[in-house]
Amino acid sequence: MSATEVKTVLDVADRLFGAIEDSDVAGVEQLFGPGIAVRKTGDERDNDRRRSVRIIGWFIDSTSDRRYEVLDRQVFEGGFVQQHILHAHGHRGAVVAMRVCIVIKVGADGLITRIDEYFDPADLAELLAES
Repeated sequence: MSATEVKTVLDVADRLFGAIEDSDVAGVEQLFGPGIAVRKTGDERDNDRRRSVRIIGWFIDSTSDRRYEVLDRQVFEGGFVQQHILHAHGHRGAVVAMRVCIVIKVGADGLITRIDEYFDPADLAELLAES
């Protein structure tokens, strides 16, 4: 894997999580390839681009702030895997500290083609109760 490819993958990672922290749904959407497939814990099938953007929008709209505490990030050919704790606060006081493992594949065009996200859904219960 070339240094340029590593730089591209790391740039995508930084832009994705930065956009979520900054409440920038459009910025997230710009990183998603047209045929992106997203699966998170509990899903029975992949989510398409439109639904995935809606889910990110819901999370951003449901929280007043978000911060990623990156525990580990490893680049592999065509993507990266990251472990992090997602810290967030709901508008009515819910506190989220969700440990996540996420695998993201990035195409040659620098757009995300696939996301597999693993977490304990119980970590979102307080936030979901606010909705």
